[in-house]
Amino acid sequence: HIYSNPTAVSINKAINTQEVAVKEKHARNILTLCKGGHTFWAAINRLPLSSNAVLCWKFCHVFHKLLRDGHPNVIKDSMRNKADLTDMSRMWGHLSEGYGKLCSIYLKLLITKMEFHIKNPRFPGNLQMSNRQLDEAGENDVNNFFQLTVEMFDYLECELNLFLGVFSSLDMSRSVSVTAAGQCRLAPLIQVILDSSHLYDYTVKLLFKLHSCLPADTLQGHRDRFQEQFKKLKGLFYRSSNLQYFKRLIQIPQLPENPPNFLRASALSEHISPVVVIPAESSSPESEHVVETDDLVDTDVPLETKFDDLFGTSAAIDPFNFNGQNGLRKDDKDRLIEQLTREIQALKDELESFRLESGRLCQALRGRVNELEAELAEQSHLRLQAAGESEFLKAELDDLRRVREDTEKEQRSLTEIEKKAQANEQRYSKLKEKYSELVQSHADLLRKNAEVTRQMTVARAAQDEVDAVRREMQEKVKAAQEVAGRQVSATSRSFSMATRTMHDSNNEATVGI
Repeated sequence: HIYSNPTAVSINKAINTQEVAVKEKHARNILTLCKGGHTFWAAINRLPLSSNAVLCWKFCHVFHKLLRDGHPNVIKDSMRNKADLTDMSRMWGHLSEGYGKLCSIYLKLLITKMEFHIKNPRFPGNLQMSNRQLDEAGENDVNNFFQLTVEMFDYLECELNLFLGVFSSLDMSRSVSVTAAGQCRLAPLIQVILDSSHLYDYTVKLLFKLHSCLPADTLQGHRDRFQEQFKKLKGLFYRSSNLQYFKRLIQIPQLPENPPNFLRASALSEHISPVVVIPAESSSPESEHVVETDDLVDTDVPLETKFDDLFGTSAAIDPFNFNGQNGLRKDDKDRLIEQLTREIQALKDELESFRLESGRLCQALRGRVNELEAELAEQSHLRLQAAGESEFLKAELDDLRRVREDTEKEQRSLTEIEKKAQANEQRYSKLKEKYSELVQSHADLLRKNAEVTRQMTVARAAQDEVDAVRREMQEKVKAAQEVAGRQVSATSRSFSMATRTMHDSNNEATVGI
């Protein structure tokens, strides 16, 4: 039943366990047949994506292409599978190398892409928008533009992570781009390059718009993040343009030497939007190389016009036309020299144009030769693969058995880890309770200590007050004693004087007698 469905047949041809790039004709068939996400996912759910990393990688490539160039309903219909993609990304993320790690990064990118387009439905899957449509996406609200820029930063960050992940997994010291395994990893980067060029262009334009509305300090974080992504993207574009695999499939733009200066509004006029060109003859490795003669000869321009452009109009060489001579007669010899000079210059220009055209044709022919050589190498490789198909299937079966055993071991170890985690959680709960009790008792002791300290302070204050009163009383008693002593001394002197006076009076009386 499933193999009678043309969509399922194309999907199974495009997404398989062979480590070769997805064929363009199979991807085109999927784009043509899938009018939504239901048919695609009905076939995908039958594939063991969680058990084979190469299979999952090629699924990500086809799904990315479908999100970009497929029916608009694909994004909306695929959101119901977001949880499964998240779990699959987390599962493959446990591997630290090979296709497993790349699948985890790629799945995160696809999830981010779906979320971005659901949140911003004005953006098509291929991200191609005019400046007017970009302004309408932000609804002329600076807050919307601010948030949209942040989301584009996150989107581009996922694209760059996949870019870096693929390059770091390849041995760049060898010609990996001409091997089937290398092309299998590099092929999805064409979609990444297309997305990244648009995201970079829109980010530049939005940042200029934000700087015209908000203070520069507010956007410092945006500028720092843009600087970091600019350096990465520029280096990755340069490295990609030097790979032989990309040279015949895509023309990768080069970013400027320095990033735009957003603090200078006039710098926006200097910004050139990067344009990724996919040559028509290179869009499919199986397609025939066709030279478009319309690009070489402009058939819309009349032959008389070309003749006049090259050799001048008849009026310009008419020896009896003196309208442009300001009343001065020219010698026939001078006119002939001038005419011949113009003709020579025109012939030189025509020769130069012919030379450039022949150079372009030679370059195109060399590209076609390289393409045919690559196709021949691919056919040879496929023939060898067909000869060893049985060995490959046996090895694949052994790998599946080992994967199943590893999965069972991981499941058992996961169960043990969960048990240990549960026991640790119980111990943690007990320690937390003990800790709470210690904290409570410590708080009670602190309160008691504060109360005792307060009472001691009050007692010291009372003691100080008693000592002060006692000293005051002692001083008063001492003062009273001193006063009493002085009074006694005065009384004694007065009594002595009275006694002396009386004695003197008695003596005088005696003498009188």
